[in-house]
Amino acid sequence: MTDLPAREAIEREAMEFDVVIVGAGPAGLAAAIRLKQLNADLNVVVVEKGSEVGAHILSGAVIDPVGLDKLLPEWRSEDTPIKTPVTDDRFYFLGPGAALRLPNFMMPPLMGNHGNYIVSLGNVCRWLAGKAEALGVEIYPGFAASEVLFDDNGAVKGIATGDMGIGKDGEAKDSFTRGMELHAKYTLFAEGARGNLGKQLIVKFGLGDGREPQKFGIGLKELWQIDPAKHKKGLVQHSFGWPLDMETGGGSFLYHFDDNLVSVGFVLHLNYKNPYLSPFEEFQRFKTHPKVCDTFAGGKRLAYGARALTEGGYQSVPKLAFAGGALIGCDAGFMNVPRIKGSHNAMLSGMLAAEAAAAALAAGRGHDALEDYDAAWRASPIGKDLHKVRNAKPLWSKFGTLIGIALGGLDMWTNTFGFSLFGTLKHGKPDYAALKPAAQCTPIAYPKPDGKLTFDRLSSVFLSNTNHEEDQPPHLKVRDMALQKSSEHDIYAGPSSRYCPAGVYEWVEEGGAAPKFVINAQNCVHCKTCDIKDPNQNITWVPPEGSGGPNYTEM
Repeated sequence: MTDLPAREAIEREAMEFDVVIVGAGPAGLAAAIRLKQLNADLNVVVVEKGSEVGAHILSGAVIDPVGLDKLLPEWRSEDTPIKTPVTDDRFYFLGPGAALRLPNFMMPPLMGNHGNYIVSLGNVCRWLAGKAEALGVEIYPGFAASEVLFDDNGAVKGIATGDMGIGKDGEAKDSFTRGMELHAKYTLFAEGARGNLGKQLIVKFGLGDGREPQKFGIGLKELWQIDPAKHKKGLVQHSFGWPLDMETGGGSFLYHFDDNLVSVGFVLHLNYKNPYLSPFEEFQRFKTHPKVCDTFAGGKRLAYGARALTEGGYQSVPKLAFAGGALIGCDAGFMNVPRIKGSHNAMLSGMLAAEAAAAALAAGRGHDALEDYDAAWRASPIGKDLHKVRNAKPLWSKFGTLIGIALGGLDMWTNTFGFSLFGTLKHGKPDYAALKPAAQCTPIAYPKPDGKLTFDRLSSVFLSNTNHEEDQPPHLKVRDMALQKSSEHDIYAGPSSRYCPAGVYEWVEEGGAAPKFVINAQNCVHCKTCDIKDPNQNITWVPPEGSGGPNYTEM
């Protein structure tokens, strides 16, 4: 065994690159490919915390191909995992026992899905990784970036991967291996929503100054193989309303694709107020709606997962460039909330950053801010996409589902013609501050799962193939346990046991003793909801050792 000071005294091996990219999602891989397209001699590396590329990727997903068309114009003539074009596009408002279809002609043009594709985004990323590697990009899966490295001038000089082989007690085991340092002239952060390092960089460099607070949702998804007689390949169905009340924002989807597969998902805005609400249970209830449940009769659930989504949009995008690096993809927050789409903007942002970095490197620069990237995004297709929908989220939050969606739809229509009745609205307080004390709210009684259509958390987590090394320091850090008891439990009735979609948190009472906060970190699917929704911001998610976490397939 090696104690902590001795472990940290071991010098890490360092490798030098032109560009380091953190995260092998759509943004990171698009950036890597674009860099090599612009200059084949650039030394580019991508580090990915999942056990393989795609293992931690979770999305609906209906993708707008605009990013792919720009990055790889010939992709339609190749063998790709993008095989199911949208052929039928439907929108519904759900009541408790009925559904009202909204005519497509009423929907703003940008909400249409014809021309888009239903995919497994994880498989798309695996395919993109092959493209990147063919160009000479190095990809290191199973290595989480755990630390940002700075030079003597305070500029980012790269990242360090986490040490491995550390026990729960913080002591090094016989298998201990020191992390690596990856140095670069520029480091691009593409960690996805609520990136651990991106969050730190936003604070360190004041990137969020003058912006609205970032807003988030939680997306939960199951993959089903259904009766072929019920499969409608190419059908995209979006809905809102039940089971949520009209003050709680969220929506749901069913996507029919490939060979008798259906992606079913539920998105809940994390500015909800009632601490008794459970996103997971609301998702299970949604599947019992008469408009939905018949789809799954005779089917088999194949996979489950959950992750946070960025929902702040145009107003909440931070400054993107800082000395030595930049934020891309959902580390910056480029998701279009009404469309429930972000991969196209993630790819476009990766390409924009790559173009700025390649130009800077060609000019002999390094470790400065890529201001051209920061200046370009608002006038680019990304900015135009987000600007048109910038008021949808704040209107929904302020006026509730019915009035908010109606006003948001009106605003998107007028934005089609270049103006808005509302200007640019503000979001207000961050999501964690929206939660009300339990005394002001009504508990929600959820039905028990039937094991056929509805399920419990633990059987669901099993389908996510989540795995963590058990003898390692907890990657869910509680800053103040006393505060967790006095506030999260005593005032808010322990919402962590409900907002977590994986059963990580429990308040356990035994033998009349005071309730104890139990963290089942091995269940964590890395959705990061706790990092966002804890009312005191008392829980911090950090990457676990090595390739720990979910191992999603076809998601």
